[in-house]
Amino acid sequence: MNPEPADALVLFGATGDLSKRKLFPALYDMARHGRLGVPIIGVARDSWTDEAFKQHARESIETFVKDPDPITVTQTVKTLDLVTGDYADMNTFRSLRDTLDRLGSTNAVFYLAIPPSAFELVISSLATLGLNKRGRVVVEKPFGRDLSSAVELNQILHDAFAEDQIFRID
Repeated sequence: MNPEPADALVLFGATGDLSKRKLFPALYDMARHGRLGVPIIGVARDSWTDEAFKQHARESIETFVKDPDPITVTQTVKTLDLVTGDYADMNTFRSLRDTLDRLGSTNAVFYLAIPPSAFELVISSLATLGLNKRGRVVVEKPFGRDLSSAVELNQILHDAFAEDQIFRID
């Protein structure tokens, strides 16, 4: 399998602890090595402004990366956009679709750094608007609590995405 390169990263849970401690520093590291090259769209339930979101990412990098290069930090933060809203509100996903359209994205990576209880809602909302046909999904965190919940989550994913569009991190 040699998938088409992604043209955007959509980070659900962008204002959460996982993003702060691990994901923004990793994105900085990718940028430092010239491997990022796509816009990053944060999606969060918090009602932050774009500027507050960018400051959050900057502080994350400056806190969790040893001796970050200020130019690379600025370049990384400049790639950020934020979509806010409740995951149960389809308007949140319409805003996400509109942002992807504005950026010309046709092959995004949807990274779910959210509580497992929100996976089904987010995945089904992506599918409702056809966004599942415009990218692939990364599922972060525990993949179920036990075998039966893992099987159920796997079915939810397969209802919206083909197996070669699903990446699991546990």
